[in-house]
Amino acid sequence: MSFSSLKKNKASVFSQLQKQLEQSTKVGTVDERFWRPTTDKAGNGFAIIRFLPAVEGEDMPFVKMYSHAFQGTGGWYIENSLTTLGQNDPLGEYNRELWNSGDESLKEQVRKQKRKLQYYSNVYIVKDPGNPDNEGKVFLFRYGKKIHDKVMDAVNGDQLEGRDGINPFDFWTGADFKLRVKKVAGYPNYDSSEFAPPATLEDLDDAQLESIWNRSHGLSALVAADQFKSYDQLKNRLDLVLGRTSSAPAPSAPTQPAPVAAPNVSAKPVFEPTPVEESVSKAGETTDEGDDVMDYFKKLAEEG
Repeated sequence: MSFSSLKKNKASVFSQLQKQLEQSTKVGTVDERFWRPTTDKAGNGFAIIRFLPAVEGEDMPFVKMYSHAFQGTGGWYIENSLTTLGQNDPLGEYNRELWNSGDESLKEQVRKQKRKLQYYSNVYIVKDPGNPDNEGKVFLFRYGKKIHDKVMDAVNGDQLEGRDGINPFDFWTGADFKLRVKKVAGYPNYDSSEFAPPATLEDLDDAQLESIWNRSHGLSALVAADQFKSYDQLKNRLDLVLGRTSSAPAPSAPTQPAPVAAPNVSAKPVFEPTPVEESVSKAGETTDEGDDVMDYFKKLAEEG
């Protein structure tokens, strides 16, 4: 906008500013950069998306975030884990202590407090029957390990099946992803999702593909240091949630928390595990997806 246009349109600019400020102050405002599939009352949904390449200045087309979400005697603990940054995390250390005790009841507590893994990528919406207005647009997509495993399977291929590996994030040799959501045992399930045969995205020319690429969002900011509380802040919160002082030893057995008021949950979005953390994860694995589970815990916290 030129300076003359700024002066001429100052009334409309002010009106737009008012609307933006109003939206920014609403509690629980939805981040419109993110997309998620629409599901019906039965919990079923379908969409076709295309994973996009890394944006300019970034090396990878996805980032991953570890987080924790559980309720203790002193409230809810819903926090991003410092292990995402390769740093020590107070809950990770506490879980390791409980797990190494060999006490099965403490191991069960660890399973409830274990890390949850989420991935973030840019996606282009090819087909969205539940919300056709999204088609042709670029969004951030948050997904869990199951979908990521399907991405890795596409990358690796299968020699026994004679299926070559592909780069699912490539405009020209990648493939559309048919996302199918079904509710199984009360949780969203993505087992029937699959990649279509490799093809150029919607048979678009390079100029159109470049336009899509330029609309992608940077991913590194989602897992930047400012998305995490400090070690001491997390430890203080953990002590409060567990109902212990900072010097208190690990409990001899887990307690059943009574419903309590939930803390205010940040709207911020929420590399490799140590051997102990990996064992804990495998011991407590579920079939759910990270995004839906974290949203579920946040909803419980807000209703608490």
